[in-house]
Order: sequence, then structure tokens, then C-alpha cells
Amino acid sequence: MGLIHIDLFTTLDGVAQAPGAPEEDPDSGFTFGGWQAPLIDEVVGSQADAGMAGMDALLLGRRTYDIFAAYWPHQDGNIARLFNNIPKYVASRSTPTLEWAGSTLLGPDTAAAVGKLRDRHEHVHVIGSLDLVQTLFAERLFDRLTLWVYPILLGSGKKVFADGVVPTNLRLIEPVVASPKGAVMHRYALADGTPGVGNMAAR
Repeated sequence: MGLIHIDLFTTLDGVAQAPGAPEEDPDSGFTFGGWQAPLIDEVVGSQADAGMAGMDALLLGRRTYDIFAAYWPHQDGNIARLFNNIPKYVASRSTPTLEWAGSTLLGPDTAAAVGKLRDRHEHVHVIGSLDLVQTLFAERLFDRLTLWVYPILLGSGKKVFADGVVPTNLRLIEPVVASPKGAVMHRYALADGTPGVGNMAAR
């Protein structure tokens, strides 16, 4: 059975809105679109490339799909070739026209659709797609979480852990990686059970 990977970028205060460009997601007057760009360095780039090894499908929310579909078909390079050649699956409440080659609209039952993707692919990656990610968190429909945390505070914006999070155990599966500009990569696997509690005074 294949794995569902969630790949996210966040500030220290949990903002994950529009990391890539000013026009990416200006909802609610967000003015810091593109906040990730000044903090990219060789370590971030090499780790991002390595994290895509084995990727054989993309699962995207509608907004992220539209951004990717407008950009990647016109690019060259390893990432562009990968994204353009693998299947793309889109979760949307509407019935949009999907013009990017290899794109398929998922059905309304997200859990069932994700189950079918696991049967069909080895490594399905979800990039960005914050609304979809909340559903995947809420229903524990993921296997890996790669979280890049950047050393800035924005104070407002859509949060990486918003309404979808439920009590969940995760297990760190690789050493944490820190870049020269202060970005820190954590890679987790979904673990069994829910977080435990205790009494520190008893130690």
C-alpha cells in the first residue's frame, strides 16, 4: 500500500499562507505572500529535491492546483519534468475544468478517494493545499509529514494547523535538518494512538 506524504512550509507562528509568491493567496488582505523566497538556500533546495524521490503522484487542493497548473507546464528542469509527467489528483467541492495534462478530479468522498490512491501509487505527495490538508489531518489520511519551519513571525495568515487537527501521535523518522538561513526540516511518520499525559511533579 502506498504512502500519503504532506509537505508544508510554515513560519514559527504557524502561518502557511502563500509562501511562494505575492499573488499566490491574498485572501483576507494577506500582504506577506512570498515570505519563503528570501529564506531559500542550497540546503533547502537539496532537501526539497531529495524529498521528491519516488514521488509518483500529486494530490492537490483546487487553489494549489490552479497555481501549479499555471506555472509548471511552462517550466523546465527536474521538478517541472516530474510534476508534468506524473498523475495529478485534485480535491475540489466544485467541478473545475482541469487543463493540466494528467489531471483527475477526485470524487466527493475524500477518504475513499485517498484509499484508492494508496492502492494505485507508492508515494503520493500533497504540497500546500491547506484546506485539503485540514481534512487529511482530521481523518488521519496521511502517512508522512514533512514540515519546514522558517525563522520569521507574521502574526496573521492561514495556519498550518487550523481546524482539522485532532490529537495525533507522530514519530520523527529522520534527523532534523537546519539550513544556513535558519529553516528547519522535520520529517515525521504517523504513529498509533493519541498523545498521553502525565504529571511532571511525580518525576
